[in-house]
Amino acid sequence: MTEPRIVGIDLGTTNSLVAYMEGDSPVVIPGEDGSNLVPSVVALVTGDGRENIVVGNRARKHLIETPKNAIYSVKRLMGRGIHDVQDELKLFPFRLAEPDSGELLRIRLGERTFTPPEISAYVLLQLKKNAERYFGAPVSKAVVTVPAYFNDAQRQATKDAGRIAGLDVLRLVNEPTAAALAYGLDKQKDGIVAVYDLGGGTFDISILKLHEGIFEVISTNGDTHLGGDDIDNLLISIALDDISGDLKLDLRRNGEAVQAIRNAVIDAKIALSSQVKTKLDIELPDGKRYQREITREQFEQLIEPILQRTIAPCKQALADAKIKPNDIGEVVLVGGSTRIPRVRALVKDLFQREPHIELNPDEVVALGAAVQAHILAGGSQATEDMLLLDVTPLSLGIEAMGGVVAKIIHRNSTVPASATEQFTTAVEGQTNIAIHVLQGERELAADCRSLARFDLKGIPPMPAGLPRIEVKFLIDANGILHVSAREQRSGKEAQIEVKPTYGLTDEQVEKMILDSFDFAQEDFNKRQVIEARVEADNILLALEKARKNAAWSALGGAEQQQIAQLESELKNKKAGEDYRKIRSAIDDLNGATTKLAELMMDSAVASAVKGKTMASAGTELGEGPSAPHPIAPAEFDKAGD
Repeated sequence: MTEPRIVGIDLGTTNSLVAYMEGDSPVVIPGEDGSNLVPSVVALVTGDGRENIVVGNRARKHLIETPKNAIYSVKRLMGRGIHDVQDELKLFPFRLAEPDSGELLRIRLGERTFTPPEISAYVLLQLKKNAERYFGAPVSKAVVTVPAYFNDAQRQATKDAGRIAGLDVLRLVNEPTAAALAYGLDKQKDGIVAVYDLGGGTFDISILKLHEGIFEVISTNGDTHLGGDDIDNLLISIALDDISGDLKLDLRRNGEAVQAIRNAVIDAKIALSSQVKTKLDIELPDGKRYQREITREQFEQLIEPILQRTIAPCKQALADAKIKPNDIGEVVLVGGSTRIPRVRALVKDLFQREPHIELNPDEVVALGAAVQAHILAGGSQATEDMLLLDVTPLSLGIEAMGGVVAKIIHRNSTVPASATEQFTTAVEGQTNIAIHVLQGERELAADCRSLARFDLKGIPPMPAGLPRIEVKFLIDANGILHVSAREQRSGKEAQIEVKPTYGLTDEQVEKMILDSFDFAQEDFNKRQVIEARVEADNILLALEKARKNAAWSALGGAEQQQIAQLESELKNKKAGEDYRKIRSAIDDLNGATTKLAELMMDSAVASAVKGKTMASAGTELGEGPSAPHPIAPAEFDKAGD
């Protein structure tokens, strides 16, 4: 019995595609109408007392005829809440239903409502049907591409759409990575690749760093409201102005006429990619015709302002990656609008090299997804040396003061992955730091899986909170976790390598995730109590030090007595389990010690006048910039060794 096929899917904003490996080459599977592209449009069609969902080209006409029953570009709404999409709603005729659960977004088509993943699921289901008809066999597994900038919620929404469509989404692959895979650029050892993606509705620029066959997205930028649609709308507007002026017809509210004009200008735009001139010839109402010749030179002059809007994001992406154009080794074009000769010339001038144009820019992402799918399926000689990109099944972090978990790499992050966080010390004069590496979704270290422990030694003794410890997590393509810690002021550093943590079964991973949901509120409350107690300890320690400062003597007896009373109340409440009461007591004590803090600052200024710097005065007071979490000292340090 042959293994079921794994297909590659490009779930696009404007169009979607499904592809597979035929021999050693990826190919796109055509739809029922013979077209490789399936428009990402979904419509609810009513008739004969029944309601049907149609997708793709069959749904596009309903955008004009019954716009309330059709939706497009739903990818923009995936994994987002109501407050996140206000700008989108200004540009698209989406009708939102009242949310039935918090921020859950629901779209109204006719009298029915759908979530964005449900809408996307209909597109995926159509692609699934196309593949099953082509193979004559069921298709249940897929690799799906997503924009590099998609966050965890957007990625999870994409997986949810696959599940609803009856697809097991084995991997989510970043679209620029898929494009590079399609060109086989991963076969090189090292280099930097720019992926310029000008689609129908969005523009994205991604800079990838290739090392030992592994792609890492080092910067992304773009414009979520810039693409081929802008070019079409510009040409439509010009045609409507001509018709209004020359033929005295105002067709802006005539949906069928506007659609006819749209089809004509799109055909003209495509023709001008291979011809130096073309002709618009459109039949209008009342037997009139609109005819106009347009040259490529005129076309390029008209669209130049639109194309120039892609320059700034590209330059920003280069700056964010800290590289110059001549550092780019390869440039890949994605999106149908990159067929325009002026676009290709602009990209060549910007990156100082010829872009790759061998593959169909509409299909290149789907082709790369098919390559990734083939690797997952066991591959062949063509893909046996390619590296399998994966995702982290559970979050990774370290234990912070009080036994809480500071997550550094979150679950479902694409591998390879890296992240850095800042920490500080919790004890005066602390010279050694214990780094406890953890895996899991719970809030407390005791409820997570311990992966490794190591110590950062030899930190110069400083007041608590003053050291700056940079902890970096790096998961390489083999699933090996590298953890390093460096104290930035002294330069002291330590590191450890954690071998692939394959010891968890799928069932164990699922249980850990489900436990994080089941105990979410309980864990959150425990964490709140712990963090409040840590903060209380810090203010109590600071008060103990302040009593040794000359400023304490400057306070009146009543003020000292009030502070002592509030100090006692904080100590009592700190022993309880109500974090609200602890924080209330912290606020009360902070308020009562405001004058003391001012007197201490005056004392520090006076010291500076006597020849000491503000920095040294601040150090004596134990003051420094705050950090997200203090880390507990190493065991031997606690013992005073």
